[in-house]
Amino acid sequence: MTAALSNWQLDDAEQLLAGVERDPSPYVAAAPAADAPDGAPASLGRAWADTLRAELLVRRLRVAGFTVVGDPVSPDSPAEPSLDLHAGVAELIEGTGEGADPRAESASRAALAIALVRSAKAAFDAADDDLQRAAGLARHARIELLSRRIDAAMDEAVEAASLLDPTLAPSVLLVDTLGTLAGVLADLELMPLALDYQRRAHETAQAAAADPAVLGPEDVHPDVLVAIAGTRLGELCAELGEGLLDDGAPESAAPYFAEARRLAEQALALLPPDSPGVVPAQIVHGWALVGLGAQAAAVGPLRAAVRLSSAVADRDRLASAQLALGRALRRQGDGRAADEHLVAALTLATGHGLPRLRRAALRELCTLHADLDDAGRALPYLQAYLTDELDRVDERRTRWVELFGRRKSLLETERAAGQLRRQAYEDPLTQLPNRRYAEARLDGLLAAGDVPALAVVDVDRFKSINDTVGHPGGDAVLRAIGDLLVAGVRDTDEVCRWAGDEFVILLPETTAEQAERALERIRASVARYPWSDLGLDVPVTISAGIASATRGDDRKTLFAAADGVLYDAKRSGRDRVVRLSAVTQTRAVDSAADASGGGTPAQEEATAPAAVAPVPPEADAARAATPLRDEAAGFASLLIGPHPPLGTDRPGEPLLGPVPADTAVITAPPPTAAEPAAVWATGRTTEQVLALVREARQEQPGRPVLVLRAAPETLVALAAEHGPATTMDAAAMSAAVGPVPEPVGRTTVLCASGADAPVAAEAAFVARVAGTEVLRLDDAAGSRVRALVEDRSLVDGVDCLVVVAGMEASLATTIGSLTDVPVVAVPTSAGQPSAFGGLGALLTMLNSAGSGVVVSTVDNGYSAGVFAARVARRAAAR
Repeated sequence: MTAALSNWQLDDAEQLLAGVERDPSPYVAAAPAADAPDGAPASLGRAWADTLRAELLVRRLRVAGFTVVGDPVSPDSPAEPSLDLHAGVAELIEGTGEGADPRAESASRAALAIALVRSAKAAFDAADDDLQRAAGLARHARIELLSRRIDAAMDEAVEAASLLDPTLAPSVLLVDTLGTLAGVLADLELMPLALDYQRRAHETAQAAAADPAVLGPEDVHPDVLVAIAGTRLGELCAELGEGLLDDGAPESAAPYFAEARRLAEQALALLPPDSPGVVPAQIVHGWALVGLGAQAAAVGPLRAAVRLSSAVADRDRLASAQLALGRALRRQGDGRAADEHLVAALTLATGHGLPRLRRAALRELCTLHADLDDAGRALPYLQAYLTDELDRVDERRTRWVELFGRRKSLLETERAAGQLRRQAYEDPLTQLPNRRYAEARLDGLLAAGDVPALAVVDVDRFKSINDTVGHPGGDAVLRAIGDLLVAGVRDTDEVCRWAGDEFVILLPETTAEQAERALERIRASVARYPWSDLGLDVPVTISAGIASATRGDDRKTLFAAADGVLYDAKRSGRDRVVRLSAVTQTRAVDSAADASGGGTPAQEEATAPAAVAPVPPEADAARAATPLRDEAAGFASLLIGPHPPLGTDRPGEPLLGPVPADTAVITAPPPTAAEPAAVWATGRTTEQVLALVREARQEQPGRPVLVLRAAPETLVALAAEHGPATTMDAAAMSAAVGPVPEPVGRTTVLCASGADAPVAAEAAFVARVAGTEVLRLDDAAGSRVRALVEDRSLVDGVDCLVVVAGMEASLATTIGSLTDVPVVAVPTSAGQPSAFGGLGALLTMLNSAGSGVVVSTVDNGYSAGVFAARVARRAAAR
């Protein structure tokens, strides 16, 4: 079918398509297949049938002198106005009758071809097979070229090329698609690209022929596949060589003709004598001989090719054979015979839409009659050739203008978007990123699992600076501070203006200790800056607070921690850097070492708590000579463990494990029935919380005091007052002041989703402080829980399970039905507004709770943690 269409054997193609079952018109609804799902797109088989039928209609339109959109092929022809495609649609629906307009048949063909192309494109777009889609797009590009729709053809060719991944397996369809695309690119005057794709088609054919598994028993013979692809590649090589000859570069043309000759000879050696591919190979071989100057050797085979092409009505090959023979005769000096064959080639190329052959024939005829001094015959050919060349140039110019316009529009859009981004994320005074950018960037780092350090920097006594040098001078100070901050950090760090005289610095993958050293250098550089140049008699100084994120922190928690220690620096006298460092407690690697209370030096160093750097009141020189404060002093470590996704934890490795032996935390005697005292910080000021903690510590110094639902500044104040006796969890917004008991038994806390994390963190922290070892698993929902239960990693060695869920409230019942471990279900208020503040989750848990499952009140991680610790302690005591 493809060969019949390419050779303009349209009646033969019609007969081949007659056996394909399809609806007579796309305007008539097709009956769906019995086994096709509702709304299923047309099959690829039907899409190919529609594509071939559309190409047949378009070729018939070309023979009739029209394009698919109803315009005459020759715009300068006064005899044929454009078709009325609406009349064609009417003919398709109502049928043709006697006395109908003869032009209605062409209009009907055009309307039907358009409908078929749209239907086929929709089916190819819906296909999952990239190769099938590319093959369809390449064929549609050919149809668009036949219809003189150059821009549409280029779009189809570009999309087809984008789908032809170099890793596609060799196949007959891939060879055919690459060859079709090469032909389209050649007609689009993109000859270097066309040569590349046809060369790839030849290489793919060779690879397919070398693998017997690629070609099925009904596919083309391997030798024939390679020969046809090689012939097409040779044809493009000869065409490129001919163009170079016309440009007066015979030395550059010779390699192309030599390659074309070699490919044609290889093809002739591979093809059987009766193969239809023999004639195209003979034409390429003769053309190559002519290009190499061997016209006498080429004339005989080319005459045979003309006879064979005429016998089978192969118009495309006949035009190529006539052109090659005419070219050979012209260069041999037989002008009369050359004219006959060249005119025949011109007629065929014009009638069947072969623009490259037409231009070549016109050029040869013009040259022939110029050599014969027949200006009267040469002039019309020259005018026609120049017209074609001008049309081609106009088409190119139009495409380039359109591409230029698109590119210009894209650049303008990108520029406008960049201006909007700058306006949205840039501080106009300092040209630094603003608070909006800093918040978004910090959220992105934390969401990606990064553990950045955050420094909050404040200009000391900025109001007095404004009073001294005025607001313009104050603005100059802020710009200078911004420049000094940027100069003092790495390229990967980001300095942002937060508000007023406050800046923040984001330091990805940086510990608080590393950030402190950088900020200390910046603080010194600010103090040394020549501020007198800006009219200031007193040097400008800065204070900075630094906090290091831990997994589970959010932006607000991290900023509040850094901002809290900034105020600590302010209260301590300004012009200093204070850090609050969080250390993730490591899991036990060697149980024997844990049992003996020892470990490797590396392990002991990894679990050592960090502290606040010293801020001596001496001058800059003394400050520079003073070492960092002893790590045993200052703020206590933050016990915020990593929250891995479900299934990544190994059995026996707690998230909140034992406190390292080398910390200053005082361990308690074996646990008793007494629970830790609890202080709820909600609704209380920091001073009120501190007073309650002091009172509880005085009454029972051997028990820890739990502070729950505390603001970050309250946690910072607790750590500042009680030092290493304070254990904090920023994710739980909780702290324990006093000796944390050795863990007895084991509890696992499962968090259904990220929205439930604060309550889950609270339950885990309380259970640990209440005296049990705790493992916390996040994002525990659905089939992942069943998989963990089945491989026993969730329940082995666990004395109690705490399930925290809001939207996934049924998770507790699911777990309770899969294990005999006691389950504490904690409903949360997280979720949609329809959850009614957690009431929906509570009712779900109460109504579905089975034996072995108890339910706490909404968002009550404290009660769940205490209950779980009691169960674990009693189970371990048995």
